[in-house]
Amino acid sequence: MTRRLALVGLGPGDPELVTAQAARVLNEVDFFLVADKTEQHPGTADLIAMRETICDRHVTGEWRIVHVPDPERDRADPADYGAAVRDWHEARAVAFEEALLEHPGDAAILVWGDPALYDSAIRLADRIVERGNADVAVEVIPGLSSVQLLAARHGLVLNTIGGPITITTGRRLLDDAAEGDNLVVMLDGSLTCRSLPDPSAWRIWWGANLGSSDEQLVSGRLDEVADEIEARRAQARAARGWVMDTYLLRRRVSGAQEA
Repeated sequence: MTRRLALVGLGPGDPELVTAQAARVLNEVDFFLVADKTEQHPGTADLIAMRETICDRHVTGEWRIVHVPDPERDRADPADYGAAVRDWHEARAVAFEEALLEHPGDAAILVWGDPALYDSAIRLADRIVERGNADVAVEVIPGLSSVQLLAARHGLVLNTIGGPITITTGRRLLDDAAEGDNLVVMLDGSLTCRSLPDPSAWRIWWGANLGSSDEQLVSGRLDEVADEIEARRAQARAARGWVMDTYLLRRRVSGAQEA
């Protein structure tokens, strides 16, 4: 019998930002699957606690979380980065598949932000289907992304008039900034923007742990606020044991309109 596997975008963490559709699906499935990194990274236990708070808020009956140990990924910048990520995805697919086979019923994977934006849940589910051991029908429930919340917190329009926006990572930022002038940067654990050739040429809108009670916001000319961002990053990590940040970089062009 085919089972339901819902990939539910929970938003950045604030229970008030969970969509009505996500709340409905949380009440329809039998259990929730959560990637558990606490063995390697004890500070991430707070991320599980935040999911539990969301479930308490939105699920009307009893609910159950199945913790899936999350395989460690090779983050030492391997020569073949793509292969390292694919290996990690395969290990995750096996772990989640085992959990599905062990626990009967319909399930939801609880995903931060939106499953379609820099998250591996959709690829994970596709691989589970390809492996053929767990008979599941996958559905994706969108959620509010940290990028959207960043823009809202700073009162921003993400694009300039008639202009494009590039969503990239810290790993690719220096290359993408050479060509683009309006970039959203995610997954940047090293604050790579400090290495841009001319920090004074950029304006930044930065946020960390968005949607939590300890979120941090900074904006200004990059060369003038970079040190403050570093300090606020440290505060965010100290407050919760983890930090997830994102930022918008916009090249400062005399006379350009930002809207």
